[in-house]
Amino acid sequence: MKVDVLLGLQWGDEGKGKVVDVLTPGYDVITRFQGGPNAGHTLEFENQKYVLRSIPSGIFQGGKVNIIGNGVVLDPALFKQEVEGLEASGHNLKERLFISKKAHLILPTHRLLDAAYESAKGSSKIGTTGKGIGPTYTDKISRNGLRVGDLLCNFEAKYKAAIDRHKEILSHYDFKYDLEQIEKDWMAGVEKLKEFQFIDSEHVVNGYLAADKKVLAEGAQGTMLDIDFGSYPFVTSSNTICAGACTGLGVSPRNIGDVFGIFKAYCTRVGSGPFPTELFDEVGEKLCDLGHEFGSVTGRRRRCGWIDLVALKYAVMINGVNKLIMMKSDVLDGFEKIKACVAYKINGEETDEFPFDINEGVEPVYVELPGWKTDMTKMQSENEFPEEFNSYLDFLEDYLEVPIKIVSVGPDRAQTIVRYKDFE
Repeated sequence: MKVDVLLGLQWGDEGKGKVVDVLTPGYDVITRFQGGPNAGHTLEFENQKYVLRSIPSGIFQGGKVNIIGNGVVLDPALFKQEVEGLEASGHNLKERLFISKKAHLILPTHRLLDAAYESAKGSSKIGTTGKGIGPTYTDKISRNGLRVGDLLCNFEAKYKAAIDRHKEILSHYDFKYDLEQIEKDWMAGVEKLKEFQFIDSEHVVNGYLAADKKVLAEGAQGTMLDIDFGSYPFVTSSNTICAGACTGLGVSPRNIGDVFGIFKAYCTRVGSGPFPTELFDEVGEKLCDLGHEFGSVTGRRRRCGWIDLVALKYAVMINGVNKLIMMKSDVLDGFEKIKACVAYKINGEETDEFPFDINEGVEPVYVELPGWKTDMTKMQSENEFPEEFNSYLDFLEDYLEVPIKIVSVGPDRAQTIVRYKDFE
């Protein structure tokens, strides 16, 4: 058996949580392989809305194993909040959720360092969520990090050494902070974390594969935020692409199966950074309002624009996507005309290749397609799709050279339409 991977192909917020929840019945194990609590996956069903930060989105399906992999960075305080919220809703997590010993811990001072670094950047701010993700990955790479498994062995000494080192760094910044309450909440989170089973996840995941169990790897953020292939430096601190599933879980590339790529029918981005198709007019405002485009973790208003097929085809290539899933199709229901970026004009020349730098001087080249002016939110099958919407799907598939297998026409798990009989 192989690991199927589900990824966002844009700048995050594509709707991965809902899709994982929809696909989960077909899998035995759901895993998270990178990122931290800066990534919020929103799920809506049975008139309730849930936002998951670190816990895999398969947690709502009974009988499924959920694993937080080694590539994830975990904040015990926020983990405690997340767990207690789910438990209050009647979900039994302790029998379903397992945590890799090799996952790195976000320490209280990582959040302080994050704030200090961002403040020092002034007008060049990245737009970080302030959750301490970057400093935690920095410590991981510089071999100064603490891992979940360290909670079981001489943790107090390791923790003190790490905190003292961070305090020394903070002393070089004009930054005031109060560590006491943050640390108190964090330690309470550690006690909650210890209620769960810590595992050698690479052995466990490969053991499931050897036993012919179906495994789904759930990515966080999106391809265009990847530390290597995204719009650097306005990116996250981990590898959000398919290759990250191998390093974030400890599985061989030969054990990767289907790669599901999720994208919105338009584009959004949170925080700073280049966004070639961003709209600054009433159309952008309309997309934001109709799509309820506010960050599930930060609450920040998302920037909105037309779909960028140059970036999307690049993401398909990088990830080896063989099945596409289009979200928020219904947001475009009321538009007379719809645009799609099919090339960039840079220094007067057109290209359909994603360039080294899109920070400046990139002008999108659009094609215009007719809108469908139809409410699709109640539709149950692709047979009900209007002709103009089918034409939009055909156009996207021709450009991307990958079939769109699933179309979402609303936030609820029931508003999900599978297009091809051979999907399974």
